Amino acid sequence: MVGIKKTTLTETDIISKFILPAIKIAGWDDMTQIRQEVKLRDGKVVVRGQAAARKKVKSADIVLYHKPGMPLAVIEAKANKHEIGKGMQQGLDYAGLLEVPFIFATNGDGFIFHDKTNPATLETEISLEAFPTPAQLWQRYCNWKGYTEAQLPIITQDYHDDGSGKSPRYYQLQAINKTLEAISLGQNRVLLVMATGTGKTYTAFQIIWRLWKARHKKRILFLADRNILVDQTRINDFQPFGQAMTKITGRTVDPAYEIHLGLYQALTGPEEAQKAYKQVDPDFFDLIIIDECHRGSAAEDSAWREILQYFSSATQVGLTATPKETEDVSNTDYFGDPVYTYSLKQGIEDGFLAPYKVVRVDIDIDLQGWRPTKGQVDKNGELVDDRIYNQKDFDRTMVIDERTELVAQTITSYLKRTDPMAKTIVFCNDIDHADRMRRALVNLNPEQVAKNEKYVMKITGDDEIGKAQLDNFINPKKPYPVIATTSELMSTGVDAKTCKLVVLDQTIQSMTKFKQIIGRGTRIDDRFNKLWFTILDFKKATDRFADKGFDGIPERIMITTPGELNDDDADLDDIINGVDPEGNSPSDGDNAAGNEEGTGDYEPLPDGDYGPWEDDENQVEKFYVNGVAVKAIAERVQYYDTDGKLVTESFRDYTRKTMAPHFASLDEFTKRWNAAERKQAIIDELEGEGILWDVLAQEVGKDLDPFDLICHVVYDQPPLTRKERADNVKKRNYFTKYGETAQAVLTTLLDKYADEGVQEIENIHVLKVKPFDEMGRPIEIVKKGFGDKQAYLDAVSELEAEIYRLDPRSA
Repeated sequence: MVGIKKTTLTETDIISKFILPAIKIAGWDDMTQIRQEVKLRDGKVVVRGQAAARKKVKSADIVLYHKPGMPLAVIEAKANKHEIGKGMQQGLDYAGLLEVPFIFATNGDGFIFHDKTNPATLETEISLEAFPTPAQLWQRYCNWKGYTEAQLPIITQDYHDDGSGKSPRYYQLQAINKTLEAISLGQNRVLLVMATGTGKTYTAFQIIWRLWKARHKKRILFLADRNILVDQTRINDFQPFGQAMTKITGRTVDPAYEIHLGLYQALTGPEEAQKAYKQVDPDFFDLIIIDECHRGSAAEDSAWREILQYFSSATQVGLTATPKETEDVSNTDYFGDPVYTYSLKQGIEDGFLAPYKVVRVDIDIDLQGWRPTKGQVDKNGELVDDRIYNQKDFDRTMVIDERTELVAQTITSYLKRTDPMAKTIVFCNDIDHADRMRRALVNLNPEQVAKNEKYVMKITGDDEIGKAQLDNFINPKKPYPVIATTSELMSTGVDAKTCKLVVLDQTIQSMTKFKQIIGRGTRIDDRFNKLWFTILDFKKATDRFADKGFDGIPERIMITTPGELNDDDADLDDIINGVDPEGNSPSDGDNAAGNEEGTGDYEPLPDGDYGPWEDDENQVEKFYVNGVAVKAIAERVQYYDTDGKLVTESFRDYTRKTMAPHFASLDEFTKRWNAAERKQAIIDELEGEGILWDVLAQEVGKDLDPFDLICHVVYDQPPLTRKERADNVKKRNYFTKYGETAQAVLTTLLDKYADEGVQEIENIHVLKVKPFDEMGRPIEIVKKGFGDKQAYLDAVSELEAEIYRLDPRSA
């Protein structure tokens, strides 16, 4: 452009004056095909102590789309003072997330074009006028993907747009698009693995919507095993289906509807008359989405599998957070390898899921064991078996009141130290344990219970009053209940977005179950300041974080010889087969949790037929004793580290690791610091990398400014306090070069620095507060002392140079 010196333009100017005009001339429609500042990640949350901060993330400058939801290319722009291809590596990172083959880097002079569809010449330079048209890139994309004409009506079907601006996240786009690609190629068994809290149901909705709208799939069944999952789905994500959707009730499949939401329990049962799915032909459904397919549907001989096998001609998509891979059960054996996986680790790194802090508490009798005295009887007069009881026994076969009290006291103390109103789930071994834990917590929190008796509630399958409070517990706007004691009912299907404390006092041997329980805390809710959560572990359950299978892709290790499920893998199959996971008989009402209002867990079988329950003599015998001295002998705090592992480290260690990629040496850091026009810019940059200045200052010393904190913590230099730095400046008496007013202002600014830090003196608004307000208005102070604003700013910069002029470790 005539008269414009490109090298003086900002990156924003380059985009608006050169890049956008060039791509629009090439035929790109800015309303549907061009999006600017596309934020692909939310920014990882870093936690230390009770403080947390989000890492700042950059946005892709421009993403080009074939149509909404179908990205094709990334454009990364830089100011003209940079080399034309400077943004290429950044663009490649964004393109990797979106899985697009075209990346353009530019400084306004032209483009470096990275074209993955042309491996012979990956990168070429093209002029602004030579930018490819939408048709050209789309054709190359289709050839790269290998799309056929028959696939295109499915591949190009529009996403649902509710007008709210909500659109799928990058990993949801990948999951949806990869699923549609697989189905368009005729693949009839598809598995999606997405961590709890990453929006599996919303992803499923968009898959169904596009297949339904394309008329590729006309009758669709969404299958779940919990009433609350079906009702949440119908009311929330699936609401746009409107009158085309129904929930299967009363064991009747109504062919008048196209979208059916159903519980396994409503479609089948042990008796032939209960098999409602047989009311329709095997080819009735074109598509079946199986939610939480790691549970009942995974086992080959499960009651649920018969439904899938009956509708075997339908395309079946399994959704799971935890692929089930044991010697007996494998859902990848049925569905095949996942077409897409998005793990907990990825979700935390991207900032879409909450990281965790683990507080591991070791109790003496758990580690050392406890043995009764000879002839000791329990509280019921029963002779206690003479053996050594250990951690796995407690609250299963051996109940010690003092241990329950200690766990409850530890929970109470933690909440009182942090936030007494933090939503908390306490996972117990069984309903009896949950009852006793509720009572212990009530007795330890009399003031809170006096405010509201629902402060602590037992929410288990046998308790209708407790189950009725489940919706209030998971509703962020409802303060009560605060603490929920449970055993199995809340381990899955509970979308508790604001749960901040997960307590593990349950023996957990199943990785699947462990992942599901951890998933109760991984959701983020910025509106309610839920960015992270704490796991309070009394049973060494968090040792499973070190298992490479926790966040990895499981190998298929299923064997052909049928075996019995491990007790800890008990799922809803057991309800049909006559084993209650909560350990109750049918008369306890645990299986009657489901209802049409969606307040419960399982739907009961018809006519009260619950199957062959265990006889009383097969129930595990429990001993109840008290008068045992119990104490916590160790408490260890661990944090989620940068590599996804749990580490026991101070914030000093984290800061060192965070700084290493940015400043290789002390000299490099000090040069950058001294060259910065505003020190606040560097402070903000490092804060954006997750350095929590307040936490670091608490560990090291509150009177150190960020410069000295970094010098001391990262580079092992003895620091100077802010007061020592200020005193050194005063000793040099460099103020004499200024007039009386300027000297007074600069001396006061130096005092402000000593008290509050460099950020305070860099803000010109400091002239509005005491004691400057006694000198006059800011404009008057600046004019009288320095002449104009620029001279004032120059004087402040010189003051900062004096503060950091000497070797920071010398007086």
